[in-house]
Amino acid sequence: MDRSRAETLRPARVQDARALAEMSRDLIEGGLSWRYTPPRMAALIRERDTMALVASDGPRLHGFAVMQFGDTEAHLTLLCVQPAQRHRGIGRRLIEWLVASARVAGITAIRLELRADNASALAFYQRLGFVETQWLPGYYAGRIAARGMVLKLVDTAG
Repeated sequence: MDRSRAETLRPARVQDARALAEMSRDLIEGGLSWRYTPPRMAALIRERDTMALVASDGPRLHGFAVMQFGDTEAHLTLLCVQPAQRHRGIGRRLIEWLVASARVAGITAIRLELRADNASALAFYQRLGFVETQWLPGYYAGRIAARGMVLKLVDTAG
């Protein structure tokens, strides 16, 4: 059996908010103040223009992604996969699902920011076709730089 397909992708539920918030605190926000707290995560899950997606195998959450949809662009706010579950295709599947949804919604580009010191995330996003667009000094808490990236879904040149 292909273990990367053992997880089910499903929309996050409000009762997932605590687990998602704790994953964000521990795996994304390390060294920063906790911004994506359970109440904030629950609010994101409830937002009409936001898709919070989880990868789970029953009660265990292996990863999640949160994307906010605008009129023409979307913003990938969070992507997180448990360390023991990485390199199994979970992150790729979460992104592919969100990209497919964005295309259906008529979104022309997906933007994101990632910690400038996260070389593995940079390589991951580049493999998926994201291109670095800007360097954002002090983006996180005025202390940690970020890289802005974009995935163009529609060629707007010409």
